[in-house]
Amino acid sequence: MTGQEKEIVRHLSEDDLDRLLTRTDDEKVSKRLTFIKRLYKGATLEDAADDVGMSQSTGSRWARLWNKGGLGLLTPSFGGGRPPKLDEKQREHLLDLLEEGEPWKKQEIQHLINEEFDVEFHPNYLPRLLDDLGLSYAIPRTERPDRPENADEILDERVADAFAEDDGDEPHNKQPEDDSDEEWTLDDDVRTDGGTTVGFFDISHPQPWDNSQRLYTVNEPTITRPLVKIDTPAAGFYALNGESVLQFPQNQEKERICACFEKIREQNPGERILLVLDNFSSHICAHTRKRAHELGIDLIFLPVGSPHLNPIEPVWKSLKWESSPLIVEGAAEYRALLDEIFTKLTDQLSFAGSWIENHLGGFIQKLR
Repeated sequence: MTGQEKEIVRHLSEDDLDRLLTRTDDEKVSKRLTFIKRLYKGATLEDAADDVGMSQSTGSRWARLWNKGGLGLLTPSFGGGRPPKLDEKQREHLLDLLEEGEPWKKQEIQHLINEEFDVEFHPNYLPRLLDDLGLSYAIPRTERPDRPENADEILDERVADAFAEDDGDEPHNKQPEDDSDEEWTLDDDVRTDGGTTVGFFDISHPQPWDNSQRLYTVNEPTITRPLVKIDTPAAGFYALNGESVLQFPQNQEKERICACFEKIREQNPGERILLVLDNFSSHICAHTRKRAHELGIDLIFLPVGSPHLNPIEPVWKSLKWESSPLIVEGAAEYRALLDEIFTKLTDQLSFAGSWIENHLGGFIQKLR
């Protein structure tokens, strides 16, 4: 067997596929169903495509269509109606060209189709063709030169280290360069024997004009809003299994960050807190790390240049989007609005779904 196996969604049973194969007299449909059946049997993309006389790129496209929409996307209506601008062979050739030169901008694909096939596609209809071909799209993300190539592996190690229970070790937050003679102890009123809470901490700067959206009106074409500006940052704690907290400290100095930690502890009493956060100077300094230890909060620092590994980032994005079209009269009203939206958003685990699967899977049983 050569090539790579493809995880395939079993929208239908093998018996259902067999019944469809016996009933169809359409060669195109038969080829596609046979291809899917071969994948069911464990064949690689390359082998399954070769068995029906198609290229591996075509097999990849068929597999994507099947996984996305099952029979409806894999076998669209091939007969009747206006003939497509590109026939099946031309589409296969186009897919090969696109695969060779990817990634492409939409305008570049439009020009390629015109040059290669002498066919004009209106920009409004081109996305439908690209969707039919099974193409995917993404917005390019700027590379961080300081981000390590193995950022996920580094985070895995740090999470595992935080969950390791060894009472003989130094405090988790203490680092080799810290004063070895200085004693790090829990505050007298702090308990951590009630389980473990995992959460994510970050600072953001939402403003009422972020991501402004269109507002529709019948009579008045011009809409103005009061000039409201928030001079202080927002400090968010997105808890997976505890109480999320949104605060508005005056600044990001270490004393203010520690005050945020104290509020997080107040809202989540009785259990150990594992806090995932970035490497901002006021987060990693000894003063903050020691105060966190005194509060029973163990810090898990993200690899440098890896904000994508902090699930609170998409929370901020959604919060700014939801609050942007709403008109507020002042800073206090805007902060209250942000707190309401933050509470609603952080009730959802979906923002951290992939993080839980990728980095927390082996430790779920240790959460409270």
